[in-house]
Amino acid sequence: MRYKTRNQQVSCGEAIGILLLDSVIPFIPGDVANATTYEFPVRFKKVPGFTVAKAVGKDDSVYEDLLTAARDLAANGVRAVTGDCGFMALHQQRLRKDLELPVCLSSLLQIPFIRHLTPSGTGIGILTASGQGLTPDFFEAIGIPFGPDLLIHGMEAYPEFNAAVMAECGTLDAEKLKQEVVTAARKLLRLNAGAILLECSVLPPYARSVHNATALPVFDYLTMINQVFQALEPHRYKGFM
Repeated sequence: MRYKTRNQQVSCGEAIGILLLDSVIPFIPGDVANATTYEFPVRFKKVPGFTVAKAVGKDDSVYEDLLTAARDLAANGVRAVTGDCGFMALHQQRLRKDLELPVCLSSLLQIPFIRHLTPSGTGIGILTASGQGLTPDFFEAIGIPFGPDLLIHGMEAYPEFNAAVMAECGTLDAEKLKQEVVTAARKLLRLNAGAILLECSVLPPYARSVHNATALPVFDYLTMINQVFQALEPHRYKGFM
């Protein structure tokens, strides 16, 4: 097989590009921003100045820097672009148009699919970094109809989550945060959730614990990213008849 250089790339083999916030949160295994989370290579690119506060505050001024970073990923060979904050979804449609690559900036984009899976009469329990930020207008802006089936619970009031993620204290106690996430998930179960969606990219490490505590299907950034990767690189099957 003959190979050819492309766009003056200095590395290859990274199908998924991940836009990172300009933050100092410890990214443990299972976090979207930890390379060991994945069974395939990924390429990271920080968006300078795109802080947690600007993401949760829905600051539109970051878009040009976001686009520049996404174009850098594309120039280095990625075939789809995602991010490490669900509130990046505000820029989903614009970036998809400007970048001309598959773009999936938020785990919330799985909601239409999850709606088809959940039992009739149940809702989708959404654990988010900021409960006040996920307004009906936000959902409409990202192309997802808002409805009473979206059961939103914010993590910002939980001490460890607030300190580690919102205040960026520089440390993260994974056991304490796991207990907070499980407590929050159980509250959503009592509200008749038929599935749990972890909106925040910090939360996938606790998906198994949430499932064990609720017995519900759990979706997060990684269920989305893995699906996109498998679409870009379909599995090669080996076996016999």
